[in-house]
Amino acid sequence: MPRRAKKPKPLRILIADDHRLFAEALQAILAADERIEVVGQASDGSEAVELARRLDPDLVLMDVSMPVLDGFEATREIRAELEDTRVLMLTGSNSRADVDRSREAGASGYVTKDRIASELVAAIVEVTQRRLP
Repeated sequence: MPRRAKKPKPLRILIADDHRLFAEALQAILAADERIEVVGQASDGSEAVELARRLDPDLVLMDVSMPVLDGFEATREIRAELEDTRVLMLTGSNSRADVDRSREAGASGYVTKDRIASELVAAIVEVTQRRLP
């Protein structure tokens, strides 16, 4: 009797975005992929840090612009405490300054919101397979 290959565990994702409908749309996109499991949603940067500490996700989808604590500072805090958790920044802007600030904060990648549907899952898989510095 042939042995069945064991399915890899899904990537555990935390969504951090202050626009509830957008976060729900992200969750719907990700739910369609069996390689991904959304483990939580945060509506501000401070909540994202707290949930990341508690849930220890593989990756945080982090909106750049959020109340309480912006995405850059939340990313710095998450990366300082959770070395294996990656952060993929999400923004409506394609500003070079935002890309640079994302990298400086420790983000593993950057996706503009207009490209989410076509690039998000591929970006998640890519940054979670990359070795961390």
